Amino acid sequence: MARTQGSRAEVTGPLIRDAARRLFARHGYAAVSMRQIATEVGVQVGTIYGYTADKQALLADLLRDHMHMLLRAWQDDAEVSAPERLSRFVRFHIDTSLDHADGVFLSYMELRNLSPDNHAEITALRRDYEGALQRILDAGVAAGDMRIEDTRLATMALIGMLSGVTNWFRAGGRLDRAALYRHYGTLVRRAVGGADGADGRADPTR
Repeated sequence: MARTQGSRAEVTGPLIRDAARRLFARHGYAAVSMRQIATEVGVQVGTIYGYTADKQALLADLLRDHMHMLLRAWQDDAEVSAPERLSRFVRFHIDTSLDHADGVFLSYMELRNLSPDNHAEITALRRDYEGALQRILDAGVAAGDMRIEDTRLATMALIGMLSGVTNWFRAGGRLDRAALYRHYGTLVRRAVGGADGADGRADPTR
């Protein structure tokens, strides 16, 4: 994409981040140079340094943006039952994972490439997001709706399972998103020791 004269920061900056996210996810952070990112955007490599200090800062920005997106977008409702809150979280996490698959990939595979300070910051944001699910599980245990020995461990296991949908799901394939909600919802409810439906069978409305 050629850069036009007078491109503004609000245009070029997002293009640089989008290109970096795409290239890091496709080739890996270590294998991508700033020159490759510049070529992808259609600017001189020096231009990129007007928007980010270096490649490390760019990776940190991408992971930070992804976590902030999740934290802003998730809307919990403590007045709703824990099983319903859990069903909503399952749908939310599946949707955001599929809609932001490159961001999910980077969050898992490139976290190790962050500097210690950036790693600590992103890890804290991840803990905040994981805490949203853990609070639901804690509420479910307290209400007697769920049987979980270690809600922290269950939180990490469930998020890992839900995020994994990006590895195999393809739009137009055998399953659509509604089927994902249904099947993953049943798997999650069984994993936390909750009933699938009022009669113990899979709830077809999920």
